[in-house]
Amino acid sequence: MSLLWTALIGLLAGALAKAIMPGRDPGGIITTMLLGVAGAMLGAFLGRSLGWYQSGETAGLVAAVIGAIILLFGYRVFQGRSTT
Repeated sequence: MSLLWTALIGLLAGALAKAIMPGRDPGGIITTMLLGVAGAMLGAFLGRSLGWYQSGETAGLVAAVIGAIILLFGYRVFQGRSTT
């Protein structure tokens, strides 16, 4: 059940990140879900580094969305450089 919950929160976080940063992004529902899950991992890492989360705590939805936005921004920067 935990894996299903993680996937649903990841999907929600990825969708919110894509809504906040509109533009052309590849991928469908699976890519959006993976973006959200990776964003949650990045958000948890940054939160632990800044002292917001204790060791073993998971990131909340806000941290997951912020992490997904950072990853989406990095993807767009990298994609922009490779096409020119």
